[in-house]
Amino acid sequence: MGRMRTIARRTFLVGSAAIVGGVAFGTYLVQRPTENPLEDGLADGAATFNPWVLIDSEKVTLITPHGDKGQGVMSAQAALIAEELDIEFGQFETGFGVPSQAYWNRAFAEEGVPFKATDEGLVAESMRAFVRGITKLMSVQGTGGSTSMADSFDKLREAGAKARETLKKAASELSGVPAEQLKTANGAVILPDGTEMPYTSLAAKAAEVEPVRKVSLRDPSEWRLVGKPMKRLDILGKSTGTLPYGIDIEVEGMVHAAVRVNPRQGGEMVSFDASVAKGMRGVSDVVEITGGVAAIADNTWRAFQAVEAVEIEWGPAPYPAEQDGHWEALAASFGEDNLDSMWRDDGNVDDALAGSSTIEAEYRSPYVAHAPLEPLNAVVRVTDDEIEVWTGHQMPIMLQQNVAGVTGHEPEQVTFHNQFMGGSFGHRLEFEHLKQAVEIANQMRGTPVKLTFTREEDFAHDFPRHIALGRCKGTVENGQITAIDVAIAAPSVITSQMGRAGLSVPGPDAQIAAGAWNNPYRIANFRMCAFRAPELAPVSSWRAVGAPGAGFVFDTFIDELCNAAGADPLEERLRMIDHDASRKVLEAVGEMSDWGSELGPNRGRGVAFIESFGVPTAEVVEVTNTDAGIRIDRVYVACDVGRIIDPVNFENLVQGGVVYGLGHAMNCEITYSDGMAEQSNYHAHEGMRLYQCPEIVVRGLENGSKIRGIGEPPVPPAGPALGNAIFAATGQRLREMPFGKFVDFV
Repeated sequence: MGRMRTIARRTFLVGSAAIVGGVAFGTYLVQRPTENPLEDGLADGAATFNPWVLIDSEKVTLITPHGDKGQGVMSAQAALIAEELDIEFGQFETGFGVPSQAYWNRAFAEEGVPFKATDEGLVAESMRAFVRGITKLMSVQGTGGSTSMADSFDKLREAGAKARETLKKAASELSGVPAEQLKTANGAVILPDGTEMPYTSLAAKAAEVEPVRKVSLRDPSEWRLVGKPMKRLDILGKSTGTLPYGIDIEVEGMVHAAVRVNPRQGGEMVSFDASVAKGMRGVSDVVEITGGVAAIADNTWRAFQAVEAVEIEWGPAPYPAEQDGHWEALAASFGEDNLDSMWRDDGNVDDALAGSSTIEAEYRSPYVAHAPLEPLNAVVRVTDDEIEVWTGHQMPIMLQQNVAGVTGHEPEQVTFHNQFMGGSFGHRLEFEHLKQAVEIANQMRGTPVKLTFTREEDFAHDFPRHIALGRCKGTVENGQITAIDVAIAAPSVITSQMGRAGLSVPGPDAQIAAGAWNNPYRIANFRMCAFRAPELAPVSSWRAVGAPGAGFVFDTFIDELCNAAGADPLEERLRMIDHDASRKVLEAVGEMSDWGSELGPNRGRGVAFIESFGVPTAEVVEVTNTDAGIRIDRVYVACDVGRIIDPVNFENLVQGGVVYGLGHAMNCEITYSDGMAEQSNYHAHEGMRLYQCPEIVVRGLENGSKIRGIGEPPVPPAGPALGNAIFAATGQRLREMPFGKFVDFV
């Protein structure tokens, strides 16, 4: 365990510093309360008790700072506050708030340490505490990594409880009734005689009293909202088409813009001729931006047409021009010089592989686009004193920093109005399109500019999921897996993504092997190495980041070894599992699917288990091999998030994740030719069709010791479970995604 011992020693030293006095950055700085951004410009008679609750004489407003990109997190955050505040849905408004250190995401620390999520020992937990301190001091406000509920669960309930108790204190001073004799319900303080004092009537008094700081949270047996089925706050607007997204924003006096930037990502623009475009109807100008041009017009369609009319000569790509060159670069990366990390080195793998007949396999996971329904967009106004931005984004403070860097403004001069997002899957963690919008607006200061990407430009300038190549060896004896040696080569998604944001992240990139090294298996001889390939096409976080690729490699190889050993794929996984909550997840999915029962001819079941973002998730896929191709009949999913906030939304997120994972495993990849992505729209990057969607049966467990999120973990097991099911039905082993290159689906 040489590499892991090295990591453990380092993290123990750093983590211990955090425990014994904050030597690295000072305990005081970490523990110091953040400023409440709601106090800025607070109106007379309004009260704010913390950064999440604002009450005036007219209404109650709950701040839900995690960005909502379709996962329902706005409703879930509001429910956590409302649970303790004793206020019901329909009695409050919500807002995304402003960029502020007050909204730093403490749950990012879970993925920021080199320990398995199942490791809750002293060293691992002290290191997480250390990283939490760093994320606070760096004001890391963000939505991603399925962290929203983990970050919000305690602190938002505390925010509601503190507001409730302060309102009771205000009511006590007004009524003369001791606070301990007061109750709260339905947005009001209730006196012993039944008199109700609405929170709005108490706002002015509450603004004068010292807020209550120490509160007790209610026992789950008393919950009214959390854990119960909810009607999401955005569901009516989404069902009627009235909910505004970023792409719907209109600002008085705005013009419309469209861009074309070198489709060979990172390449230069050699020259351009905009004479035809400038003469088109409604076009006011064509301006140069970094790497390309933008057309300005009086509506979006005319801007689209004009920018396509610009004649442009593009420079070459700074990466291999053809797709084969990308795979060759990965294949050449398996060497000591490119070893990014050895995450597992248990037993003696070399001796185990030398002593038995070795099973070998190679797997490929392709580039995949994010491709949310809402293309990239932003409205930006630049003046001498301010930059104002309207869009949906996941990293508000980093947005301020990146936007300000374009013009020389200070980050605090950037006003950001966050909006609902029509999907993201990691797409709206990026800043390049925002920099382009600011470049355009900076050339016409005072005029709001609405930039909208064409679908083709969105595909061409997506930063896709990183490509990965896996090489595996293993042995089996007496019906059991005895040794596994897994090596995965991939470019670093963290280096690529953070580099565009102006940040350098030292150390190994855990996402290269995420979904493989961190699975809680105890195998006598187990080695897991990650090799960092040179930077190829620029890549970014994609739903579940590394786990869909590395998890496909690892779990499919597990299935191959089970077959070679003559072992039942579910039973062998259960034998190796070394974590109680994970075992229960596998047991549950086996029970749900009636694993082991006869399916009939031309049918097959496949099981997969992958842990991502601390959530053990097991899936069983059932397929039929028809004369026309593979039909996916049914999927069973069991996962454990520690606590389910809304069972309806939980089920929907799991089902959506399965559909997303299956569709991409079936059909989707981004390939490069002449340095450009060959896929330009959904016709060439096709997800699962409605008629192909199977029944998806979901079971959520609550055995885990920590609150986790569910937006991403259902995605990684879908691909390997489908591939394993196809093998069970046909005998054909698929080692490369998308599977549609090798089999047909009906």
